[in-house]
Amino acid sequence: MHRLPAVERQDVILSPQTMELLDRNIFEFARTREGLKILRQSLQKGVLLYGPPGTGKTHTIKYLASNLPAHTTLLISANQVGQLDNYMLLARLLQPSMVVIEDVDLIGRHRTEMRGPKEESLLNRLLNEMDGLHQDAEILFVLTTNRPEEIEEALAARPGRVDQAIEIPAPDADCRARLLRLYGSRMSIPADVAAFAVERTEGVSAAFIKELVRRLAQQSIARKAQGEVSMEDAENALQDMRVRSGYLSQALLGGAPAREKTASTNRG
Repeated sequence: MHRLPAVERQDVILSPQTMELLDRNIFEFARTREGLKILRQSLQKGVLLYGPPGTGKTHTIKYLASNLPAHTTLLISANQVGQLDNYMLLARLLQPSMVVIEDVDLIGRHRTEMRGPKEESLLNRLLNEMDGLHQDAEILFVLTTNRPEEIEEALAARPGRVDQAIEIPAPDADCRARLLRLYGSRMSIPADVAAFAVERTEGVSAAFIKELVRRLAQQSIARKAQGEVSMEDAENALQDMRVRSGYLSQALLGGAPAREKTASTNRG
């Protein structure tokens, strides 16, 4: 049992369109369950969150868990799926509940890509659990993946298992500016420096912005101007992270655009 850190709405930096989808498919769905019950509609739902690594899928899960009233959240990683029966028993006993399966592609990959009967057995167990719930089961499935194209169609393309896919993309310019303000809330980042950083970080992940702000803080401290960020700090940090670091470091930080990753992969 863990107490997840509370995540407020203002700390979730996503586009208005993405937030609207989360509101309608998670919070509004939960609020209208009693009415759905009267109209004899299913009270269970499946949502898939997808997007590149580091864009905030896990952070979004924490936000959902923090703000879903009276819900029990069960977090299941890929290496815990073998205990799915026990998790689902808890989900039924403690409903309304939210069952989160992170990196679902690791167990829900295309059957043609599976490496043995054990993987197929885990996938079938998940499908059976999602299918076997009664219509009045107040259970919300939230699945996450970095590779939606690799998910088995029986899981992703069948209505009633996943009802809505929501992309958590790399942050756009507005979101990057908001991330700079969020992560640098205790620092002084001049407007021209922030604008420079936003312009030079197109296509990066939220995790990249977080690391960038830490490096800006580190450089300001080294200059004995703690928290007072200069343009030189931003230029040096971005030079290290986007130019000098090479492809592998950029990929680890979420700073290499998808087309660059593909080209690098094709080169072997």
